[in-house]
Amino acid sequence: MVEKLQQTLRDSAAARWTVLVLVASMMFFAYMFVDMLSPLASLLEKTHSWDQGDFGTYAAGEYLLNVFGFLIIAGIILDKMGVRFTGVLSASLMVIGAGIKLFALYWPEANTVGWLNSWWTDMPGSAKVAMFGFMIFGMGCEMAGTTVSKILAKWFKGKEMALAMGLEMAIARVGVFAAMWLAPKFSSWYAADGMDSVVAPVLFASCLLVVGLLNFTVFTLMDSKFDKQLVAIGEKSEGSSEDEFRISDLGQIFKSKMFWIVALLCVLYYSAIFPFQRFAPNFLEETLNISNAEAAGLFKWFPILAMLLTPVLGAFIDNRGKGATMMMLGAIIMIVCHLTFAFVLPAYPSKTLALITILVLGVSFSLVPASMWPSVPKIIDEKVLGSAYCLIFWVQNIGLCLVPMLIGNLRVSTGGYFVPMLVFSSFGILAFILSFMLKAEDKRKGYGLELPNIKKDGE
Repeated sequence: MVEKLQQTLRDSAAARWTVLVLVASMMFFAYMFVDMLSPLASLLEKTHSWDQGDFGTYAAGEYLLNVFGFLIIAGIILDKMGVRFTGVLSASLMVIGAGIKLFALYWPEANTVGWLNSWWTDMPGSAKVAMFGFMIFGMGCEMAGTTVSKILAKWFKGKEMALAMGLEMAIARVGVFAAMWLAPKFSSWYAADGMDSVVAPVLFASCLLVVGLLNFTVFTLMDSKFDKQLVAIGEKSEGSSEDEFRISDLGQIFKSKMFWIVALLCVLYYSAIFPFQRFAPNFLEETLNISNAEAAGLFKWFPILAMLLTPVLGAFIDNRGKGATMMMLGAIIMIVCHLTFAFVLPAYPSKTLALITILVLGVSFSLVPASMWPSVPKIIDEKVLGSAYCLIFWVQNIGLCLVPMLIGNLRVSTGGYFVPMLVFSSFGILAFILSFMLKAEDKRKGYGLELPNIKKDGE
């Protein structure tokens, strides 16, 4: 038995953690690219004539094609073609989309002529082209996220799965910190004609996406060898005929009550996180009356506690469980933080209070994802796991597409951030209700969401 266990790369700690580093670095670069313009929203208004409504619409573009069905297709591709093909495809789409967005910002004059000005005349041509590039990037980014989840479920099966997923999320979130920290610096370093540049940060992040594609290519070599080893010891490899994915298998996902609870919890929770992340630097800039660079410097600490705590919480779940309880606690913390942003910070505009609230929100951002994503393999069959992740992301993307547009328009129509913060708080309240339902359903059906992932001898 010992000899058999040593026959696959999965049983080598060095191999499986190398896989984690390779795929997590790709997501780190992706998250960094996503938020490279977030600290520069006010600067875009000066250099490219984007107002907050344009910025919100552009931000929504990341999710638009996913909402209109691409993520469903991505799930089918993932379960039919496997993680290697899907990962390379997703990384390539991110690079292509980044190139289009870079063109839109670098040569805005080319985006303000001809047919671009003949429709949607309220939005600058450069914003339209950048949004289109962000759509292509978003297709790849969301597909990559689901692919990485399935990769870690495959390589860490029966091992430190929650810890691995927690570390992957932590590494990816450092990308948010890096974007908030580096974007204003690159912008100032490459200032042209006395005005900060928005091109340099995007160019830098685009180059890193190419590095991510190369890293994933290295992973494909390791994964190919791993599949051959699984076949050699008589285990099912990805794509084996007896476990072949069929379209009809999607029915078991749609019929699962737990799937819909998790999917709705996901969309509500993340709708109060990622869209807020887009507008947070501008919110801090206006509320505290500080520069965009200083606001970005404050918000860059948001992912830090999440980065530090998510792996720890993942290890706790692997060994002690309590995943459903953590989701409830994370939702409560998020509600308190957004209410603080709505009522307390405007009344007492303190940088210290803002920083504390940002850090505490990071705790929430570690509790919910660290417990949510390792829970999905417990409620969904492995054969359709890729499709399940993609369908959850699809539901999530509906919110992430609509909410930035909603917040941008509310920001313009109300002239402030009070109402948007109340909207974020309401999402947290609904997320808490769903997390309570999730725990109750788990108690009735025994999915094991409160149980450890690592099985001890004799269990």
